[in-house]
Amino acid sequence: MLISWLEILYFIILVLVVAFIFMGMFVRKPRTVYDMLHPKRFNFEDFKFSALVAAPGIVLHELSHKFTAIAFGYSASFTIWPIGLVIGIILKVIGSPFILLAPGYVQIPVIADAIAYRLIAFAGPAINLVLWVISVIMLRNISKMSRKQVAFWSLTKVINMILFFFNMIPIPPLDGSKVLFGPSV
Repeated sequence: MLISWLEILYFIILVLVVAFIFMGMFVRKPRTVYDMLHPKRFNFEDFKFSALVAAPGIVLHELSHKFTAIAFGYSASFTIWPIGLVIGIILKVIGSPFILLAPGYVQIPVIADAIAYRLIAFAGPAINLVLWVISVIMLRNISKMSRKQVAFWSLTKVINMILFFFNMIPIPPLDGSKVLFGPSV
């Protein structure tokens, strides 16, 4: 089985938490007087837009690690990191200007092959790089897009650029340290 029911549940939880954390950060349209007077009101449209913008980069990042490991013949499974999710939710609730997003990781057994190890580690940031480039290409036709499409592609570009560069920092446990230093880290 490529993906278990438990992993599907974990990805659903991840998407819901990521959408909640990013909800309200992406202002797509001018706020009404009602919105300004009721800023704590749950807005499903903002929630949905946040899920569509922020979650794909994170979900595809983790799936890239998983499927690359499987392609090399290793078992791999995604699991959420409850502490990372709770910290992200708390920072959102208290209105922190910082976002900590460490929602989960792919568990892979010890890998002795340095090339496979590095490729599996780079697979996640690579998908963020691809999504970033796709966003840049899509934004070349900005005159043919609606305001919502421009916002979607602009935010997708920024999020995936940040995910790529952040994950490539060569500090454990980030992917960059695994790509640079190999299995020793």
